[in-house]
Amino acid sequence: MATIVNTPAGTGTDSGSGMGFLLGAILLIAFALLFFFYGLPYLGGMFQASAPQVNVPGQIDVNIQNPQGK
Repeated sequence: MATIVNTPAGTGTDSGSGMGFLLGAILLIAFALLFFFYGLPYLGGMFQASAPQVNVPGQIDVNIQNPQGK
């Protein structure tokens, strides 16, 4: 006697449209852009020493006095 295997048609949830892949790619690109614009400058600023403080006078006297002998 022959054995008959009855396999029903596939009822998978994959529609094959690729929308999940497209949405994942868009989210990955958005996350990468946010990281480059905000994350890297923040991380770069953490390891730098504080900037030195430079005191610049409000007025500089640039009048040059010529010696009388010449």
